[in-house]
Amino acid sequence: MMRTGILRPLARRAGIRADERGSMAIETAFVAPVLLILALGGFEVSTMVARQTELQSAAAEAAAVVRAVIPETAADRTTVRNILATSTGLATNQITVTEIYRCGTATAYTNTADTCGSVTEYKFIRVDLTDTYAPIWTEWGVGSGFDYNVSRTVQIG
Repeated sequence: MMRTGILRPLARRAGIRADERGSMAIETAFVAPVLLILALGGFEVSTMVARQTELQSAAAEAAAVVRAVIPETAADRTTVRNILATSTGLATNQITVTEIYRCGTATAYTNTADTCGSVTEYKFIRVDLTDTYAPIWTEWGVGSGFDYNVSRTVQIG
């Protein structure tokens, strides 16, 4: 019955029970890396979503430009590409503006109108935007980057 009475004075003399110095440093050492990784992940995800939104907006802008001034010639399509390069910050090799066709009720597109034969041909302009994003953790060998591919097709004839 009196055994607990013997251990308490020994614990007090050894300073085990009352000394809490350093406990906050140990807790911080456990929690800080987890919080840092969560914050970094949140930042990277928000950056990825923001870039996707920027590219979607640029594709919508491209569709508006194509509808406003129908790019009939290769020079007109180059002008549309240059406008997009300026507004998005992408290089011109990351943007393609191509003329494509669809024959009648077919669901597939073709690059030449000659393949339609006697079927009604519909003319489209397709704008493709590509970009690459490498999150910060790829610098440490964790995971890999990924590619954005945004495409808009606008019927012009």
